[in-house]
Amino acid sequence: MLTVDFDRLGVGAGTKAIDIGAGQGRHSYEMFRRGADVIAFDMSESDMTDVGGMFDAMMAEGQVPASAKARAEVGDALHLPYADNSFDVVLMSEILEHIPSDDAAIAEMVRVLKPGGLAAVTVPRYWPEKVCWALSTPYHEVEGGHVRIYKASELAGKLEEAGLEVTGTDHAHALHSPYWWLKCAVGVENDGNPLVKAYHKLLVWDMMSAPALTRKGEQLLNPVIGKSVALYLRKPGAAEAA
Repeated sequence: MLTVDFDRLGVGAGTKAIDIGAGQGRHSYEMFRRGADVIAFDMSESDMTDVGGMFDAMMAEGQVPASAKARAEVGDALHLPYADNSFDVVLMSEILEHIPSDDAAIAEMVRVLKPGGLAAVTVPRYWPEKVCWALSTPYHEVEGGHVRIYKASELAGKLEEAGLEVTGTDHAHALHSPYWWLKCAVGVENDGNPLVKAYHKLLVWDMMSAPALTRKGEQLLNPVIGKSVALYLRKPGAAEAA
């Protein structure tokens, strides 16, 4: 389940990319499949161990081009262990809403992105997220949970102040908004609820089968109730002009 459109980022063979806050690696895997030299970066040692193992398995099964490279590294998004202007593409997907010092995380992202490089930042969309917060306190008041709700214009302003240009905005995962509203209404830990179980089964079927009906339906609904908003960005500089 991808939130980011990697065609818009031009990810391909030889692209040097980092997925900051990679989690379980869904976006890192896609960049690896496209032939990138990718780093999955996250503070969770267990997640990065799993992601590194999956990278190895993908290579062994021939799922990636021979020239592609990937590694998983553990660290702090506020103190990235990379030189300035290191990456062609930087991704931060569904991470900023968890970080109290979001300005510092954004500054680090901008620092390691090359002039002329591209980035994507995704967060939960404002109004679907507001519904979740209204329905359930445990949804967000948990360790490592969401500390803020962004308006897209607010986030765009932060990114522009940090030195990036916003080149586009998109929405994703409309089918997931009602699922989370339902979970918040019945209890976020109540996975045994019949309605929650039935909706989860639908989502899994949709992700595995990708039927034309639901794919088209979600495409139409994304601008209205998409769970996530994605901002596409460029770092100005000499490389861009070249």
